[in-house]
Amino acid sequence: MAFDRQLLDILACPVCKGQLSLEPELNELICRFDRLAYPIKDNIPVLLETEARSLSLDELDALKAK
Repeated sequence: MAFDRQLLDILACPVCKGQLSLEPELNELICRFDRLAYPIKDNIPVLLETEARSLSLDELDALKAK
């Protein structure tokens, strides 16, 4: 079972409450505003700030270019 993309309509970044985008290759949900990547483990998004990794500006630019 894959991550249900319909969840993107109701999920929000726990830090800024902004929209998240799915990066399936990385298996992460991305908050572009806070430059945070939240992992998806066993098809369950882990929306904890302590579990998120910070994105560098280069990583964010690469994601925008997709």
